[in-house]
Amino acid sequence: MGRRPAGSAKGPPLGEDGSAQARRGKKKRGGHGPPGSLPLDEEDDDFAGGVSEDEGLEGLGVPLDSVVKVWCVHSTPNFSLPWQRRRQVRSSGSGFCIDRKRRIILTNAHCIEWHAQVKVQRRGSDTKHLAKVESVGWECDCALLKVEDDEFWEGIQVVQLCKKVPHLEEDVLCVGFPVGGDTISVTSGVVSRVEVMTYAQASSELLGIQIDAAINGGNSGGPAFNGAGECLGMAFQSLGADQAENVGYVIPTVVIMHFLNDLLKHGKYTGFPTLGLETQTMENAHLREAFGMAPKQKGILVSRVAPTCAAAKVVKANDVLLSFDGETIANDGTICFRKHERVAFSWLVAQKFYGEPAVLKVLRDGQEMELRIEDFHPEVPLVPIHLFGRQHEGPSYMIVAGLVFTTLSVPFLRSEFGEEWDCEAPVEIVHKVLVQRAESKGEELVVLTQVLANDLTVGYEDLENVLLASVNDTPVRNLRHVMELIEACSSEYLRFSFQNNLVLVLKPDDAKKATAEALEQHTIPAATSPDLCAETEAPAAGTDAVGEAEPA
Repeated sequence: MGRRPAGSAKGPPLGEDGSAQARRGKKKRGGHGPPGSLPLDEEDDDFAGGVSEDEGLEGLGVPLDSVVKVWCVHSTPNFSLPWQRRRQVRSSGSGFCIDRKRRIILTNAHCIEWHAQVKVQRRGSDTKHLAKVESVGWECDCALLKVEDDEFWEGIQVVQLCKKVPHLEEDVLCVGFPVGGDTISVTSGVVSRVEVMTYAQASSELLGIQIDAAINGGNSGGPAFNGAGECLGMAFQSLGADQAENVGYVIPTVVIMHFLNDLLKHGKYTGFPTLGLETQTMENAHLREAFGMAPKQKGILVSRVAPTCAAAKVVKANDVLLSFDGETIANDGTICFRKHERVAFSWLVAQKFYGEPAVLKVLRDGQEMELRIEDFHPEVPLVPIHLFGRQHEGPSYMIVAGLVFTTLSVPFLRSEFGEEWDCEAPVEIVHKVLVQRAESKGEELVVLTQVLANDLTVGYEDLENVLLASVNDTPVRNLRHVMELIEACSSEYLRFSFQNNLVLVLKPDDAKKATAEALEQHTIPAATSPDLCAETEAPAAGTDAVGEAEPA
């Protein structure tokens, strides 16, 4: 079963067109809700707010009035026809108030992806209020919404965030607006498991809480309370009924607090750091001995270092990573989390912030070395998992005489080949996605997605979804580079070479004329996407033609 947003009972679920979902896996997201932005101020009573006792159902001991229903209209790009948008769909999810003074509501990022309009509705109210998306953390599936309407905030309660990760068998109360009805829903259970898990929204590995309370479509973005009425996390995904019953997942407040503190620290969301290393466990005694490890030494083997990651300047392949910031890494790649509990060491890395230093201890050629990463920065993704956070959040494209070129991304693969894209897509594309890493900033994979009918492209109609390798024997770096090579072509022929050893040849002058004809024939507004048009003017303004995407 693939991960997908569950949607609401009042509209078709988002993502059946393969749009805003994460890579195929075991979990699916619970529902839809709104995002906004704001930092956490530990001294702000409103942010950590209290629970009033004049609410009905006082016996539950939780601020039900703080939970709101989030309505979203989604306008998803058509990755197969990248100059268009798909039919708008509607969904609903949950959210809850975390800061009355700043008028902020917390919800899941997947509840508002590709949003065209977001509205929120309080419990027991017949009015929907417009909300603005302030900030989104796609990796942690968190989003902040801001509601300006004074009426919405009259007498609303505020949720208090618990700063501790709950222990196993602690009571959990999930509150939200799931499918099956229009009013608020309360389900109870216990904490079943705490470990690093895959977040379906962006395939990131972060700490998560498994509970046995039901989390259904529409529950996403709703709070999960402990026995003291404090919020221990936010519901966000679940296993399908075909795999398990009553298995839901909650984003712990430590992840939410990192998201909020990131906004305070940087003024915007920057993300959760990763080392960018591929590692191998060293549980085999002969393997440890071969790399010169002492009997009591523990660590993991670095098998590959991504060229653009923060650790690339100091870490080498075949290093044995012994510790991170003084915390010993076990042979199975875990660290001590709590008594009798261990989690993947990646959680230790994820708790850092971009721009901060880190100290690593490695064993290299039998010698212990202490290495220092001066400042964490994000690895450049060769094939982006999502397109959010860029100036132009839709797919980039370019049309030349009916040839439609676009950049390879996971949303594109999902749109073309479905949730099982890693089984259905051409093997050379899947290999690039799973194995290849970007060598430098701005590097992209360019794909010829289809050939529009045109007299000049007769005989090339069967070419579709093939990777472009070079233009006139010059290897392509990105889509912008392809445009530059075509515009600068002074030879008699324009030669496109593809990864599967196919060649496509056109005459440059004829291609330019055919481009205008193809645009008119197929009612396409422009030959290039807005980001490529903007980049054409960028060098004159003193900026880079290919810039790094900033997080939302």
